[in-house]
Amino acid sequence: MTLLLALTLAACTQPLPHPIPFTDLPGWSSDRVSQAIPAFRESCTVLARMPADRALGGDGPLARDAGDYAPACAAAAAVPPDDEPAARDFLTRHFTPWAVGEGTLTGYFEPELRGSTEPTPALSTPLLARPPSLVEVDLGSFASDLRGRRTAGLVRDGRLQPFPDRAAISGGALAGQGLELAWVDPVDAFFLHIQGSGRVTFPDGSVRRLGYAAQNGHAYVAIGRFLIESGAVAREAMSMQAIRDWLRAAPPTDAAALMARNPSYVFFRELTGLAPEKGPLGALGAPLMPGRSLAVDRTQTPLGTPVWVAGRGLERLAVAQDTGGAIRGPARADLFTGWGEAAAEAAGPMRDPARLFVLLPPPAP
Repeated sequence: MTLLLALTLAACTQPLPHPIPFTDLPGWSSDRVSQAIPAFRESCTVLARMPADRALGGDGPLARDAGDYAPACAAAAAVPPDDEPAARDFLTRHFTPWAVGEGTLTGYFEPELRGSTEPTPALSTPLLARPPSLVEVDLGSFASDLRGRRTAGLVRDGRLQPFPDRAAISGGALAGQGLELAWVDPVDAFFLHIQGSGRVTFPDGSVRRLGYAAQNGHAYVAIGRFLIESGAVAREAMSMQAIRDWLRAAPPTDAAALMARNPSYVFFRELTGLAPEKGPLGALGAPLMPGRSLAVDRTQTPLGTPVWVAGRGLERLAVAQDTGGAIRGPARADLFTGWGEAAAEAAGPMRDPARLFVLLPPPAP
């Protein structure tokens, strides 16, 4: 009995990350994992266009390249739709789950916004395309311990300098460059920067899909904490909707000042050729699937790989297909809930403890 207890305690205190059997995944037998296979196939379509040695992210034993997924992708193509036994057999043959710890699970969605091709009193904030002067840097190209990390800036006098922050850009730092893709409500624009993509409807009824193009290199700062610190919103009542309600009710100058405390600024591009029933493109370049696509920290988790999520009332298989400015750490994740009001209501209050388990194929020989 003493030996058994010691072995059990040793297993519970293994350093993270460590591999575990599928049977140890919380709720493994209850999820319809076959519903996540289409999302993985979308990842495979993108991975097939990459060089085999393209780094997808991850750190240490979790690091993987595009070529590592070739056998699993070939096998995924043969899994019949909605065939649960075949899906489970496929996963157990080609992947090993790795426990990476406990973190926070939030939700995000694709907003639907009103827009205009010209500024109006109500639609006064531009959504901007990527400026030609913005330079993105893969820091991993310079130091192996920075693999997966990126920054951005602009070059002045032969040196990379910080790019203007949100306050400067909102104040007109990029005006006159013809970067405006659409004009929208200021609060809607702020939340579109957080969500990363959206559907903008114009007065003539046309809809333009906009997706993430680049970011200004400044770290994301969650403005909700300032509302908590000031007593404007109680900690237990904090949510995306609570922030939105405060911004709507506040004087415009106060709302602008609070939004400016997040220096991160996102630039967009038009997404063409996407069917209305398809989600936006994530950071991997694959369309996101409601309830099955996950934003992760790519320095910790390879993009394209399946991930088991075990949270409060949510135990399911998802696929790492996106990233986010607030998603940092091995067990931090953001679940894509879809588009429209129902998706917004599902994503807004989602902020729960969750354990993550990254499913990895063996490294290619």
